[in-house]
Amino acid sequence: MKKLVSAVSIAAASALVLSACGSGGSGDTEAEDFLGCMVSDSGGWDDQSFNQSGREGLQAAVDNLGIEESLAESQGDADFKPNVDNMIQQGCNLTFGVGFLLEDAIQEAAEANTDLNFALIDSTFSDPDGNPVTLDNAKPLVFNTAEAAYLAGYVAAASSESGKVGTFGGIQIPSVTIFMDGFADGVKKFNEENKEDVKLLGWDKEKQDGSFSGDFENQGQGQALTKQLISQGADVIMPVAGPVGLGAAAAAKEAKDVKLVWVDSDGYESTEYGDIILTSVVKEIANAVEDTVAEAQKGEFTSEPYVGTLENEGVGLAPYHDFEDKVPEDVKKKVEELEKKIIDGSLTVDSESTPK
Repeated sequence: MKKLVSAVSIAAASALVLSACGSGGSGDTEAEDFLGCMVSDSGGWDDQSFNQSGREGLQAAVDNLGIEESLAESQGDADFKPNVDNMIQQGCNLTFGVGFLLEDAIQEAAEANTDLNFALIDSTFSDPDGNPVTLDNAKPLVFNTAEAAYLAGYVAAASSESGKVGTFGGIQIPSVTIFMDGFADGVKKFNEENKEDVKLLGWDKEKQDGSFSGDFENQGQGQALTKQLISQGADVIMPVAGPVGLGAAAAAKEAKDVKLVWVDSDGYESTEYGDIILTSVVKEIANAVEDTVAEAQKGEFTSEPYVGTLENEGVGLAPYHDFEDKVPEDVKKKVEELEKKIIDGSLTVDSESTPK
């Protein structure tokens, strides 16, 4: 079809890694008859990032709504379509694709199976020319992470002792660069308000050009990119690359005086690197997944996109945790003020990748 699939497509399909389990449920017939399904991106269910968050949302639906579930873990791009097809064959009432790269597989499935419902995390649907399209039986779950990343950029710039902060992505796709755009603008805001000149390494928002690992799996590449940023002087770094960020964390930990901004989940709680995580740009994927299942289960599924924002708490800035006493009070207060302005509309965070 139309969108980038991945720079790391493998030549042959890996074996499907499938698991299905029925919940104990509440005994409700409607719940027991509802099969919710999910296909992962290649990072796997334990990526401490978007796949894991999606999985947690479906598990919450099993626990709280009593539905049954079926999972398919993709090992690479070639698994996407076979895994989605497998869910169709199982008759899944609602199938989630986790990540922008699943768009083609989910859209093809939705167009060919109008009696089933689908949802896509981190992307909308489009025609061959890239124009947005609406499918009656498919719902996009997207997140305006630029808003929360803006706040993280401000905090990162304020917390830098070297006067340099950095970021890099996994693959240059909208669900990645939207973080980087917001982060860049937050650094810029700090500089403007404090007459500072903190440099951002790894991303040029105006040129839409920067550093990318090339996938969401190679932690060694994440470690190498982070070491490069550290060698250039960055002491606060935001990796936007799923499990590749764990490589970044290892490099930052080794450097001893470098802090990270995590993304998707609260990295303090989801990784073993909490002591170096300044804060996290959080996407409430799990809540969006559970809510979408609940709508479908009640027969209220719609194709209207879910857009997570600061206002509806679909995105947010995680607590500072171990850095609570190290982030100055005036910085915390300023971040709270900026958040309120974004929510009330007096401050707009722009990105080419902002979901509509």
